[in-house]
Amino acid sequence: MKQHPIGSGFTAAATADDILRGRDLTGFHTVITGGHSGIGLETTRALSRAGATVTIGARTPSSASPAVADLDRVTVEQLDLVDPSSIAAFADRLPGPVHALINNAGLPAPRTLQRDARGYEAQFATNHLGHFQLTLAMFPALKSANGARVVNVTSGAQRFADILWDDPTFQHTPYDFLLAYAQSKTANVLFAVELDRRWSEHKIHAYAVHPGVVVGTALNSAGGLDSLREQGLVDEAGNPIIDPFHGKKTPEQGASTSVFAATSPLLDTIGGVYLKDNDISVLDDRPRPMSTVEPPSEVVSHSIDPTSARRLWTLSENLLAATAP
Repeated sequence: MKQHPIGSGFTAAATADDILRGRDLTGFHTVITGGHSGIGLETTRALSRAGATVTIGARTPSSASPAVADLDRVTVEQLDLVDPSSIAAFADRLPGPVHALINNAGLPAPRTLQRDARGYEAQFATNHLGHFQLTLAMFPALKSANGARVVNVTSGAQRFADILWDDPTFQHTPYDFLLAYAQSKTANVLFAVELDRRWSEHKIHAYAVHPGVVVGTALNSAGGLDSLREQGLVDEAGNPIIDPFHGKKTPEQGASTSVFAATSPLLDTIGGVYLKDNDISVLDDRPRPMSTVEPPSEVVSHSIDPTSARRLWTLSENLLAATAP
């Protein structure tokens, strides 16, 4: 059983810079989606400061570029995760080696049903299918690194929904934005499990990462100040409540587990696991309702089930093939 802590030595309060302190990542090429805002930006900053080269995939490069203009070895390329042709073109522009692919971008959970041009529910299409297509397209670049990692940024919300196997894109199921979000985050974990099984023989490992609940990310801020208060993320005056040991983190702390997954030598021989707080999570199948004091975020069995992981891979291939340009 791989899904158990390894004693990394880092705590929930560690920042991305803490993870990389003393490391020289010269020659290490990272590709990150959405690396220009939120925890993605902090991930980019930390990697750049450690010497890595970073390529950011962003829907609108002209808007994203100013956020990283002061960082060395960072470039921005156009990438729209709900446009299969954009994904293919992005991958074609990035020959190897790529040492880490961080699938970080995510769609803030829309309160009303949204679909992409293919008719697929927007959260599943963006958070999972787009990254699934991108990762497969980048296999040659990852393989050429002779030791690479794929990091899927997920959420503790994976606890609250399995895949809607009969209707993953909400063609018939009444839309619930939280259900759709949780499904997409479960998909991120299952994808990492199956990816590692298939690609570890090529020295490519995969991880799913829970960053914590970070005030200021697009998802958590989507409902405005009242929503943040209801989530226990800000006080009555609107000031962020930072309590990393109860899951509430700064962007710098939120980025740390992505950086740990992408770079830590402790994970050289381990993959296909769910990480939180800069270590491998325990498996916790206890029924735990959502809490504003300490949001439950440990991984549950349905998110790492190998049979489900294989089933999702096949489903994802079929959904992409059905709408191939």
